[in-house]
Amino acid sequence: PSAWTICLTPQGKQFNQEMALDLSSKSHLILLCGRYEGVDERVRGLFVDEEISIGDYVLTGGELAAMVIIDAVSRLLPGVLGSDRSAEEDSFFNSLLEHPQYTRPFNFQGSCVPEVLLSGNHSAISLWRRREALKRTLVRRPDLLPKANLSEEDKRLLEEILQESRTDKSGDGV
Repeated sequence: PSAWTICLTPQGKQFNQEMALDLSSKSHLILLCGRYEGVDERVRGLFVDEEISIGDYVLTGGELAAMVIIDAVSRLLPGVLGSDRSAEEDSFFNSLLEHPQYTRPFNFQGSCVPEVLLSGNHSAISLWRRREALKRTLVRRPDLLPKANLSEEDKRLLEEILQESRTDKSGDGV
């Protein structure tokens, strides 16, 4: 009786990080995976609490959708990731995309890791990451920004990014 029952269907609400966070707070989940034509309407009416879709396309069954939801929800549970802060730095946390990632080697085919990331200056690294997350979101997914909880510093950084973009387009910039 305490389980939250989800029917996976292309007719449901589109799954997102906010829904994953909400589902991670539920004590028990049941995921119903229809096959071909879906789940009997009477089952939906009697037992289903929520209908979820993972996108605007159709699969032959709900098993892959269930795996997507299980992975997205479980990684938000305490102890699943190496650090409880790890999920807070991912894309879509606070409606922003994640900053760029770099690994070794320092120089790969002429493309180098940004110097600030090697500086050891944690406040400069944090500022760089935040600025890059804002920039990446602005360029790739500006639809997310209105939902983001932006600080005054974030707004200032976004204004800088926009100003640089205007300068670059006019030919006066870098």
